[in-house]
Amino acid sequence: MTVHSDWIEHRRGDNELIGWIVPEGEDFATIDLLGRRGEPVDWLAAEEYLEDLGIGYLADRYAFFTAPDQWSRVKIVEVSPDGITVQEDDYGDAIGGVPLPSHRLPWPMPSTLVPLAEVQR
Repeated sequence: MTVHSDWIEHRRGDNELIGWIVPEGEDFATIDLLGRRGEPVDWLAAEEYLEDLGIGYLADRYAFFTAPDQWSRVKIVEVSPDGITVQEDDYGDAIGGVPLPSHRLPWPMPSTLVPLAEVQR
């Protein structure tokens, strides 16, 4: 998927991009920075949703599945419509002595990348 010309950027007060609002019939769908599409709602509800969502979810930890039952704990280090880069989690290693593998994924977020909380239930 790519950003289409009818997608309207939505930015927060400091001009940081937080997603897009997309016309869908009489309503509008939201698309967050990971490319996840929301249900059609009215314009104000779409703006409110993106503003409430913010960008904090980008700092969360995720599980990246390399095989059906094999996954790595990762963090997002870059996201754009050109792709998503994740890096295996260093668990807060302040020294950073060991380079960790990173993975380049397509955008929107593929099904092989899920919030860590969904795996740890």
